[in-house]
Amino acid sequence: MALTTAPAPLHRAAKGPRVEPRGPRREGLAGYLFLTPWLIGLATITAIPMLMSLVLSFTDYDILSDWSELNWVGFDNYQRMFTEDPTFWHAVQVTVLFAVIATPLKLGAALGVALLLNKAIRGVGLYRSLFYLPSLLGGSVALAIVWVSMFSRDGSFNAFLALFGISGPGWVNDPDYALSTLILLAIWQFGAPMVIFLAGLKQVPVELYEAASVDGAGALRKFRSITLPILSPVIFFNLVLETIHGFQGFTSAFVISGGTGGPVDSTLMYTLYLYIKGFTDYEMGYASALAWVFLLAVGLLTVVLFSTGRFWVHYGDER
Repeated sequence: MALTTAPAPLHRAAKGPRVEPRGPRREGLAGYLFLTPWLIGLATITAIPMLMSLVLSFTDYDILSDWSELNWVGFDNYQRMFTEDPTFWHAVQVTVLFAVIATPLKLGAALGVALLLNKAIRGVGLYRSLFYLPSLLGGSVALAIVWVSMFSRDGSFNAFLALFGISGPGWVNDPDYALSTLILLAIWQFGAPMVIFLAGLKQVPVELYEAASVDGAGALRKFRSITLPILSPVIFFNLVLETIHGFQGFTSAFVISGGTGGPVDSTLMYTLYLYIKGFTDYEMGYASALAWVFLLAVGLLTVVLFSTGRFWVHYGDER
C-alpha cells in the first residue's frame, strides 16, 4: 500500500501596507514640476515678448510714448519696409553676402582642422583647446575691440604687411574692406563646429579605412567615399546652425562700426539695422516688423535647407 503525502499548505504571507506603483499621472506631474522654472522663463522672456512685438509691428509705437497713445497702422510698416526703405534692402544685401561667404569658409576651416586634430599626435588635447578658444570669446565685445585695433591703419596687421614693403589701408575704416574684416573674424571662430566635426569623425569605423587601403584607395578617395558620406549628417547639422548664426551677426558689426553700420553702411547687418531703428530712431513698431520678417525669412531658409538634405545627407540606418 503506497503512502501518499499531502502537500503542505501554503502559508499566506503576512499582510503589510499596500504600495501602489507610481502611475503615469504622478510621474507627469513631477516632470511638469521640475519644468516649471523653464516654463515660466519661456512664457515671460520669450513667448509674451514675441506676442507683444507681433502686436507692435502693426502700430507706430516709438518706446517714448505711453501705451495709451498707440496708433494702429495695419500693414503700413511692412509696406514701408518693402517699397519705401532702400536701407532695408541694403541691410539684406550685406547680411546675405556675409552669410554666404562666411558660413562655407568657416565650415571648411572647421572640417580641415578637425581632420588634422583627429590624428594621434602628441599634445592634441592642447591644440584642440587652443583652436576652440576663439569660439568661447567670439561673441564678446572685448574681442571685437581687439579686432578693430589689429586692422586699423596703425594696427598689427599693417605692421606685419610693412615687413614686406606693403602699405595697408585702414581696413575697418575702408568701405571696400570693412565687411571683409567681419567675415575674417567669423571664420576665425570655427571652434564650435570643429568640436562637432571631431565627434563625428570619431564615429567613422576604422575598418572602412583599412578595407579601402587594401583596395588601393588614396587619402583623397577615402575622404570622398568614406568620410564625407558618413559625416554628412554632422555637416548638415553644422550647416543649419552656422547659417542661422551667420544671419544673426550683430556684436562684431556693432563694435567695429560704432553702432552705425559704417563706413558708408558697409557693415550694416540686418540685426544692427533693426537695433538702430528700435533703439536709436525709437521706431519700435517698425523694428518689430523688421524682426518678424527676419524670423520668417530665417525659418523659410531652414525649411529649404531641410528639403535639400534628403539629396545628400546619408544616415546609417538607410538601406
